[in-house]
Amino acid sequence: MADPYELLKARYGAGQDAPSIAGASLNPVLETLFAHRSVRAFLPDPLDPGTLDLLIAAAQSAPSSSNLQVWSAIAVEDASRRERLSVLVGNQKQVREAPLFIAWLVDLSRLQRIAQQRHQQLDGVHYLDTFLMGVIDAALAAQNAVNAAESLGLGTVYIGALRNKPEQVAAELGIRPGDSVYPVFGLCVGRPDPDRPSAIKPRLPQSSVLYREQYAPAPVEQEIGSYDEAMKAFYAEQGMQASVWSEHSVARLRAAEDLKGRHRLREALEGLGFALR
Repeated sequence: MADPYELLKARYGAGQDAPSIAGASLNPVLETLFAHRSVRAFLPDPLDPGTLDLLIAAAQSAPSSSNLQVWSAIAVEDASRRERLSVLVGNQKQVREAPLFIAWLVDLSRLQRIAQQRHQQLDGVHYLDTFLMGVIDAALAAQNAVNAAESLGLGTVYIGALRNKPEQVAAELGIRPGDSVYPVFGLCVGRPDPDRPSAIKPRLPQSSVLYREQYAPAPVEQEIGSYDEAMKAFYAEQGMQASVWSEHSVARLRAAEDLKGRHRLREALEGLGFALR
């Protein structure tokens, strides 16, 4: 087992104190969680038989609000379809390279079809909270699948850019307008390419995200100052272009055009069958 203390040091980066875990019980599950990294370079080798079923079983072991299970997943292994999807998400090569791409969906269609078959009313699916429930369920399920994949020595990376062109992505995945099905994000799964390794990316210090009893943020420069420096060191170590996290993050949300098409999410959702009252 890797040293969890060293993994935590990497998780919080240079110049930041890792949280004290002295006396805590450590185990292989925690090692897997602490070692998480986004993998964007994959070998073309297909996954072992049964891997997809195992990942979905892990996903279905996640909590589900009221056990409604308002999510689904589409596994894409066909190379030509992965190629087309890679173009739709901004030409991200990892979508082409990884042997498995999973689109995670908010899926209210299942409950609607049950109600229709039984000639029952189902007005509740048209409310924002129900859509949010689907997003949360899909995210919990997908993260279980990520943890399972990484425990098997596989690499993963989420693809949020499915939301940049949701109608085109939906069409590629066979989702029809009005289906009440929405692709929230994708996930690449495969064997990491050892010649193009990834590293553990630092996160904000716990003092920036953990409050006790009530929300009480510190002055913002105190919250993020050491983290900006940690990220600079990380990018330098990885040979990447220097970037200041706080400036990059503000720029990512500065204006509608910076959302890369996601500013029209409500319009796309309505077209796909979500009223969002």
